[in-house]
Amino acid sequence: MEGVEEKLRGLSIARWTRPEEPTYLLDVALQTAGLLAVSCSNFTVHLHNKDTLSLVGEYRGHGGPLCGVAFSHTSPDLVFSGSADGTVRAWDVRCPGTDAVQMFRSNSSHHYCSFDLSCSDTLLCAGTEQVNDEDSFLVFWDARKTGGGLLGVYSQSHSDDITQVRFHPRDKDRLASASTDGLVNVFDLSRGTEEEALQATCNSGSSAGSVCWSGPDYAQLLCLSHDEGLHLWDLGQLDTDDPLTIFSISDARSLTPLADGSGVDYLVGGSWLEEAQRLLVVGGMSNGNLHLMECDHKGLRLLRSLEGGHTATVRCFQWDGVGGALFTGGEDAQLLLWKPGGEEVMKGKREPMKSESALRLKARPHRKHGYQREEKKTT
Repeated sequence: MEGVEEKLRGLSIARWTRPEEPTYLLDVALQTAGLLAVSCSNFTVHLHNKDTLSLVGEYRGHGGPLCGVAFSHTSPDLVFSGSADGTVRAWDVRCPGTDAVQMFRSNSSHHYCSFDLSCSDTLLCAGTEQVNDEDSFLVFWDARKTGGGLLGVYSQSHSDDITQVRFHPRDKDRLASASTDGLVNVFDLSRGTEEEALQATCNSGSSAGSVCWSGPDYAQLLCLSHDEGLHLWDLGQLDTDDPLTIFSISDARSLTPLADGSGVDYLVGGSWLEEAQRLLVVGGMSNGNLHLMECDHKGLRLLRSLEGGHTATVRCFQWDGVGGALFTGGEDAQLLLWKPGGEEVMKGKREPMKSESALRLKARPHRKHGYQREEKKTT
């Protein structure tokens, strides 16, 4: 961790940009060839040069809020975006501003609130909002088929909005899903039926917001809840009698890792730093300040605080392990590049830029359910 920790401690603002149209920056993805894709609350996808942050192009076409953006692993010229309009679309980065080159749909009642591509790019999965106050679905397509070849759906594993789906970074058949029903499920898609594919169910105790594969060989799973809960599970213990839980706290705001003995206001997300074999968790303050923390069995440990950049809540981040840089985006519409030794002079006063379009995206209240499913002990 020493080399990465040194880089993190040396981070400062190297570049920043903000679109002319007020918008929240919701998600960010990095392409190895040098592009950065950002999903925005005005239903657009922006392409930026990752070194200069200059805007390379923009894609329009979605008719509802976006739920994420991701580059193809094997075809770097393709970037995917999912939306509550019931589509996942693929765009050609060589032709900015053109229509989607692929479009994936399922039932007309399906509104997606998460999606992901398998590491081999063979499978595409999207999680739906709850349909008719009853069911939610995991929808699967063959991502290689231009016509959007629908393979099938899972319908029994979640009972509310599926807020995130994440394929394993190395195992194309392993999938984790998180939901506002509080459950985090892990599937082996090489098995036959949905019941056979379900390998583990972990209970977050409240509305689960995001999951992140982590740990050596990515055998661990980090879950962050909408009410700032943090849970780290070891899936390597599935076939043992030992509990899965490495660390768990229902409200990470009660932890005091900061230099002044206080805690963060919210959690942005987590990312496994492969080169350092450490789990990075990013937390933030309402004024836009960020705190980079390491997460392990002892809880959270502060690595670096980033101040003077954002002026409102940060929604997304992306660590560039090759370039040793951090990208962040938020509700102030700013996209920031942090690098060791970066000291760009900030011209003009950067005020929060809250947009009406983004304010309309406030999620409906997340309901807490009684958890009836029998689960492996996690504590």
